[in-house]
Amino acid sequence: MTTIPDSVIPVILSGGAGTRLWPLSRELRPKQLLPLAGEQTLLQQTVERVPGRPVVVCNQEHRFIVAEQLREMGREPRGIVIEPVGRNTAPAAAVAAILAEAEPDALLLVMPSDHQIRDLDAFRRAVAAAVPLARDGRLVTFGIQPTEPHTGYGYIKRGPGLGDGFAVERFVEKPDRATAEGYVAGGDHYWNSGIFLFPARLYLDELGRREPEMVERSRAALAEGSGDLFFFRLAEAPFAAIRGQSIDYAVMEHTDRAAVMPVDMGWSDIGSWTALWQQTGPDAEGNVLVGDVLAIDTAGSYVRSDHHLVATLGVRDLVVVATDDAVLVADKAHDQDVKKIVETLKARGRAEAQAGTRTWRPWGWFQTIDDGYRYRVKHIGVNPGAKLSLQKHWHRSEHWVVVTGTAQVTCGTETFILRENESTFIPAGTVHRLENPGRVMLRMIEVQSGEYVGEDDIVRIEDEYGR
Repeated sequence: MTTIPDSVIPVILSGGAGTRLWPLSRELRPKQLLPLAGEQTLLQQTVERVPGRPVVVCNQEHRFIVAEQLREMGREPRGIVIEPVGRNTAPAAAVAAILAEAEPDALLLVMPSDHQIRDLDAFRRAVAAAVPLARDGRLVTFGIQPTEPHTGYGYIKRGPGLGDGFAVERFVEKPDRATAEGYVAGGDHYWNSGIFLFPARLYLDELGRREPEMVERSRAALAEGSGDLFFFRLAEAPFAAIRGQSIDYAVMEHTDRAAVMPVDMGWSDIGSWTALWQQTGPDAEGNVLVGDVLAIDTAGSYVRSDHHLVATLGVRDLVVVATDDAVLVADKAHDQDVKKIVETLKARGRAEAQAGTRTWRPWGWFQTIDDGYRYRVKHIGVNPGAKLSLQKHWHRSEHWVVVTGTAQVTCGTETFILRENESTFIPAGTVHRLENPGRVMLRMIEVQSGEYVGEDDIVRIEDEYGR
């Protein structure tokens, strides 16, 4: 079994939006937080790749989903760092490196949270082989053995040998088809995976030579930041002042300490529906069918339904993805342009660009099933041990019906237990709270009725999440 030393600290970058995988991936629940390639989400798969307590860097909107997914795995993080604004990967890695400065032997294994790796043993062997290079003062990037002349990836050209890896001769931007074919035929170029292993102190030194202000402002963002439950919030003013850059552009393309470790590990950045189709493994007709799907005389297609039945007939090379509020039908040859749909939806003020029907909260989630004049119906899920705020609503009453699990209800001066198939009524203006005292997810149906059922009709009297 491959052993990765304790000095390796996983740093997981979870800030992407994944717009090319709309409508499944949305701004408020992007692809890394979805189970696209297995039962676990891409974030959870990333955490599982190496032992140790990870540092996860994410944004404000995703923080509770990230925390819950780590809790589901039983993995306690070193920290969940919240960026006030996105500033690309170099500042995020700088913050993680500063946090690790007190550990002189610390090596940061920086990983995007939205990639898939099918051969975990190959990945772990590559990390273990890269450790001596990092300890010897190298910033190691992992180069993927190319399987095709892909024009959507950057490339790394290797130089002289260094241990089990190579020095980096140069980084190359995304090439045209003919150039990519030459790289693959030559055998000395690798796809740039965006995965790195380097000493924390060395990264800060190299970054400081070219971008001293980035290091200074990252330090200030940490020094002026604050703890918030189990999160750490970076201070907004210094972090927002950073000029966003990638690790490659800020450091790797300019340092003489760059090394590349080649690896063939079934890697994909899941950057499109076609990439997911390839990674999932098409059947004999070239199809990947997910969910309630009926495909007749269909070939070379990715068809997915997360809700109703989807049927296809006599089609080729399509992407068909149906959620409960949107349907995408696209030619696979144009799947890189799905982001244009998202841009158009945003320009038109459509909510489908950013969010689905399920909304996540620190205590769990709710999903709007139906709404209309003076009413709204929700499906609510409360995590084991979690509780909603003590609250009241001025303009609506609520009917609660427990579907599964156990609910502890506070209604006015009373506190009582509801079990499966039991219900209660919360009159408008009454102080109330919902808790899950059990060990399984509490699921319930809430029917709201009244003159106004907007989410902003809420007065929080007590809230353990500080809202």
